[in-house]
Amino acid sequence: MAVETDVLDELRRLRTRVPRLTGSLAATVDGLVLAHDVPDAEPEGLAALTAAALGVAHRMTDAAARGDFRELLVRGSGGYVATYAAGATAVLTLLAEDRVNVGRLHLEGRRGGARIADLVATHVGPGTGRHADRPAPAEHLAAAPPATARPIGTLPVRTPQRPTHQPRPQTGS
Repeated sequence: MAVETDVLDELRRLRTRVPRLTGSLAATVDGLVLAHDVPDAEPEGLAALTAAALGVAHRMTDAAARGDFRELLVRGSGGYVATYAAGATAVLTLLAEDRVNVGRLHLEGRRGGARIADLVATHVGPGTGRHADRPAPAEHLAAAPPATARPIGTLPVRTPQRPTHQPRPQTGS
């Protein structure tokens, strides 16, 4: 069974466990849709915006020295958008009405993110992501990323440098 089908099943179960949940989406950290249950939104656009917000959230947690990204909550006048880490390569985004129980949303979102991370980690296909339809070899699951690698979804940090030339003095009037 393809990873997308398993992830979609998990998204549907989330809908039954969280009252006032209006949609859910699982995507890769670079913005590709894995599975979605969002009837009133464009899933590709939401996945792309999730990837952008994820990049900013990673930078914020790094800048504030708060460890690895776990979750992001945005509240609008019509409800909530909650994003949860689902392993190193996936993310779960939940859409909820304004009157949702936020504690329940967090509890189920964290659990759902962990389950989706497990599903994605056990299915690696050609190019991963949308084409992940076969179990990953055991040596792939055991391999750790190199310590010098930048985590997926984080942006490079630009270091300001002093100019090599001296600015010319301004002639005043």
